[in-house]
Amino acid sequence: MMNPVLTRLAAAAAGTLMTLSVAQADDSPVVVASKIDTEGSVLGQLILQRLENGGLEVENRLQLGTTSIVREALTAGEIDLYPEYTGNGAFFFDMADSAAWKDAEQAYQTVKDADRERNGLVWLTPAEANNTWAISVRGELAREHDLASLEDLADYLDEGGDFKLAASAEFVESPQALPAFQEAYGFDLADDQLLVLSGGNTAATMRAAAQQTSGVNAAMTYGTDGGLKALDLVVMDDTLGVQPVYQPTPVVRESVLDAHPEIETLLAPVFEALDRDTLQRLNGDVAVKGLDPAQVASDFLDNLDS
Repeated sequence: MMNPVLTRLAAAAAGTLMTLSVAQADDSPVVVASKIDTEGSVLGQLILQRLENGGLEVENRLQLGTTSIVREALTAGEIDLYPEYTGNGAFFFDMADSAAWKDAEQAYQTVKDADRERNGLVWLTPAEANNTWAISVRGELAREHDLASLEDLADYLDEGGDFKLAASAEFVESPQALPAFQEAYGFDLADDQLLVLSGGNTAATMRAAAQQTSGVNAAMTYGTDGGLKALDLVVMDDTLGVQPVYQPTPVVRESVLDAHPEIETLLAPVFEALDRDTLQRLNGDVAVKGLDPAQVASDFLDNLDS
């Protein structure tokens, strides 16, 4: 049996080591990462610079990789914080059939609760912007016929309006994409109203609409694509909530947030300011105008604080 004095000394030593470990963790830089695409670079820079401006030491791991790579790095503790999309919770937790993902508040609460309980990850304040599948039409068409939503578009098609959509095969064929839109809004596109492009790159579909390739005047896009404003394409609002909601949201390890609770208050006003038009513009500054994401983020944060 161990001497009780030695036991107390061992416990005290262990406590000291634990205290030192926590202190060291508190002093470690917050490792900020993002996905490898344009929007990832913009959102990542907003987070990185906001925390740094708020007095936190940060480590830059931006544009680390695809969703699976960045997510795995977060759950493994290799990074501390990155922007993710609420709708991806459907795949993280094998809940793709749940209707929760088509409502912004339910999607956020569902992934927030599940990730905290299972993985010790905290979803902070989401952006209003929704980077989900969308149908966008040429600006001149939208303005001439007062098209703002998919309900407007359905009425326009019902009246025999001229329409041709550039889209990927996945968008045209997947039950969750164009077929779901058609069923919900009561329209049906004929083969000659579709230009099906290989791959799923929205840059190609937007370019086809902008250049009116083969008579195209609409495109499969994502809600916050950077090229939308530059190419004068207008997203048709999904008023019936057909598509899952993909709101960008900072996700942080709970232990890091406990050590630095100011992270939440620093980032909340930044993401609250990111509506669809704003994020489209920021993405466009990088993707179309070729500006440095760091400068785009810096300018946005300067305006936010002014």
